[in-house]
Amino acid sequence: MTQTTLPSTPGTPGTSPAPLPAVQVSGVTKDFGDVHAVRGIDLTLEQGEIVAFLGPNGAGKTTTIDLVLGLSQPTTGSVEVLGLHPRQAISRGLVSAVMQTGGLLKDLSVRETVAYTASLFADTAPVDQVLRTAGIEAIADRKVGRCSGGEQQRLRFAMALLPDPALLLLDEPTTGMDVEGRRAFWSAIRADAAQGRTVLFATHYLEEADQYADRIVLISHGRIVADGTGSQIKALAAGRTVRATLPGADATALAALTALPGVESVDVRGEAVYVHARDTDAVARHLLVSTPAHDLEITTRGLEDAFLSLTGDDDNDTITPTTTTITEVPA
Repeated sequence: MTQTTLPSTPGTPGTSPAPLPAVQVSGVTKDFGDVHAVRGIDLTLEQGEIVAFLGPNGAGKTTTIDLVLGLSQPTTGSVEVLGLHPRQAISRGLVSAVMQTGGLLKDLSVRETVAYTASLFADTAPVDQVLRTAGIEAIADRKVGRCSGGEQQRLRFAMALLPDPALLLLDEPTTGMDVEGRRAFWSAIRADAAQGRTVLFATHYLEEADQYADRIVLISHGRIVADGTGSQIKALAAGRTVRATLPGADATALAALTALPGVESVDVRGEAVYVHARDTDAVARHLLVSTPAHDLEITTRGLEDAFLSLTGDDDNDTITPTTTTITEVPA
C-alpha cells in the first residue's frame, strides 16, 4: 500500500507532501423526514489507522458509513475520501466495503467468485493473492453454498481487496460468526491492515473494538461522544468495581453499601456482591471491617461500562453533548 499525498506546496523545495486524510467528515447532518439520524459529526481518519465505530442500535453508525460510501448524501456538511467526493474515490478503486450480507452465487466456487468479480475491474490484484490474504486459499475450490458464514465473510473480504483499496469499510462484518470464525477473520484483517490500509469498522462486539482497533469512536443519537484509544475510552468510565463474597447479604447490608460516599450501584449475584464506586477504598474498608465479606478484589471498569455510561443518555433534540476527544490517558 502507498499513501495518497497532496502535491508539494510551490516555493517550499524539499518539503515532503502531506498525506491526505483517509476520511474527512465536516459538520455532517443527515435527516430522513423528521428523523435526525446524524446530528453534526466532525471526524478525521488518517491513512493507516484501524478505527472502530461503536454505538447502540439507531445511533447513526450505518448512516455515517453510507455517507462515506457515497450511498447517501448529507443534509448539511461535507464528506471527503482521500480528498475526493466519495463516489469519485470509489470509481478510482480507492474504497471497498464488506457489509453484513451480500449476494453470493452459491453454485460457484470461492475461486470462481473472486475471478468473476475481478473481471468487472480494469485492474485488480491477482486472484491467488487476495485468496491468500483473506485466508481462504485452502478452500478455493469449495462451492460458496458449502462455506460457513465466517468463510463467506472472508470471501467478501477477498473480493473487496481486488482493487487494492486505500480505505476498507466493514459494517458489522462478523455478525453470525462463531468464535473461531471471528478470530480467523480478524487475523486476516489485521495482517492486511499492517501493510498500510485504512480500516473503519462498525461492530456490536466491544471486545473486537478493544482488541483490534487503534482508535475507538463512540456515537450516540447521531453525535460523536468520545474518540480515543481503547484504554482512554475505558478510563472515561469513572470509578472502579469492588467484588466480594458476602454470605447472607440482606437488605440492611445492601442499604449500608448503597449509602457509602461515591457508590453508584450495588449488584448481588448469589453470594457475590459487586459495588461500582468512585471511592473503592471506602467500600473495601467497609466490607472488611463491618461485614463478613471475604475474597475481595478491585478491578477497573471496562469498555462495556464506558460504552453504557457514554451512550446511555436519553434522546433529547435540545441537547448538544460535547465530544470527548482524548489526547492522553486521564489520571
